[in-house]
Amino acid sequence: MQTGRASGAGCGGWQAGCGREAPFQFLLTRPRREQAFTLLEIMMVVAIIGLMMTMSVPAILRTMHQGPLRKAVNDVLNICSHARAQAILHGETTTVVFHPQSGDLMLAGIATTNSTAGFAPPGETTSTASSASALNSTHFDDSITIDMLDINLSEYKDASQALVRFFPDGTSDEMTLIIHSGDQYRKIALEVTTGRASLETIQ
Repeated sequence: MQTGRASGAGCGGWQAGCGREAPFQFLLTRPRREQAFTLLEIMMVVAIIGLMMTMSVPAILRTMHQGPLRKAVNDVLNICSHARAQAILHGETTTVVFHPQSGDLMLAGIATTNSTAGFAPPGETTSTASSASALNSTHFDDSITIDMLDINLSEYKDASQALVRFFPDGTSDEMTLIIHSGDQYRKIALEVTTGRASLETIQ
């Protein structure tokens, strides 16, 4: 009897040899549940990324188009300003030549490599000047489109060549140039009485 009670008493507690395991041992040996994203969570993340990309793409494209457009506008303004200044300085008419089909623009008339500013004194020939046209010329990027080239109330955007003259008294031909890249439009106009170019952003 004592042996039975002893045997029973020996298995009455939470002992390893009695077919039972202590609670903390059960918790340690229980397999853990793997943590993972649900399908709904993944779909929400994808939707947020898509929304962010949709909002940022137009801004990125606008920035990409602004670079070539800004350069084209600055080149036209600089060449026109240079042509006006040289016409007044040398007392001779200078000419800005547009090639709308190819997107080329150059200053002709008295340009030459022999002068410090890219221009020759009065009396130099046009043939000599042609060798330095690159000093006073530009080429529009392929993303630039000429929508209007109006000179003295005539449209030249589809012409192979168009001439804009700057005179020694500071006046010039009338010119309105509208170019665009993407959804960005710019208008450059020459004031006839002053020969100065103005810039306008077209919405």
